[in-house]
Amino acid sequence: MSVLWGLLALAGLLGGANVAIRRGLAAPRVVEAGSPQGLPWREVRLPTVNGKRLFGWFIPAGGRAPALVVMHGWGGNAEMMLPLAAPLHDRGYALLLVDARCHGQSDGDTFASLPRFAEDIDAALAWLAGQPEVDAARLGVIGHSVGAGAALLAASRRRDLRAVVSLAAFAHPAGMMRRWLASKRIPHWPLGAYILAYVQRVIGYRFDDIAPCHTIARVTCPVLLVHGLDDDTVPVDEARQIHAARSSDAVELLLVPGSHDDYGDVTRHLAQLGDFLDRSMARG
Repeated sequence: MSVLWGLLALAGLLGGANVAIRRGLAAPRVVEAGSPQGLPWREVRLPTVNGKRLFGWFIPAGGRAPALVVMHGWGGNAEMMLPLAAPLHDRGYALLLVDARCHGQSDGDTFASLPRFAEDIDAALAWLAGQPEVDAARLGVIGHSVGAGAALLAASRRRDLRAVVSLAAFAHPAGMMRRWLASKRIPHWPLGAYILAYVQRVIGYRFDDIAPCHTIARVTCPVLLVHGLDDDTVPVDEARQIHAARSSDAVELLLVPGSHDDYGDVTRHLAQLGDFLDRSMARG
């Protein structure tokens, strides 16, 4: 009987720990306060998996234009990606800036994860392809951080994309989580190791299977990896690691001054980003 009570107590402790882990890792929800001023935008709600709906801003470019899904990072929203909107729209791209589930104004779900970001990217691409203002044969994705990793995961499973732009992707989720655990002074053994195993069990994927340093080898469309040289959230060497794991010369690496979230630096290099997109979309 004492053994039974001991097992029940342990199960209770683990159950409480699991709840604490999920709460601690949940993304903060930041709702947009502005909108795409000066652009011809409209608010959209589009379906994704699990019967949920995503919030987004669709910005047509006139005629049947090439189009890009723009996905934010962990704890972000569509508004945080707006610095990219006007310059890309000026180059003739239609844009869909979207909130992932559990972010911004999109529906919530049981949890958010890199694979679920990828599902939402797929849903956004499907919606874009059905719009009369969009050339469905010329679609691409721009993602930041977790959104960048999700863009690479989505692209690794598709053969219909013309381009992916990855902004500040981490090489491997385990490395990113270990840095987060270290920042919280949580030792890897045994607590950190348990947390990593638990997260993989919840999301239904091994980290190795969704790591950008592995998915990049399965992406067949051109990819531009953009990374800030002063990024102290994801070290720049991780961009080099992803680039080194490529299986095609169509994967390019662009290192720029700036930090993990500083789009001011990225936008100063939008000419190079735009040139990459133009080449990849094969525009005349």
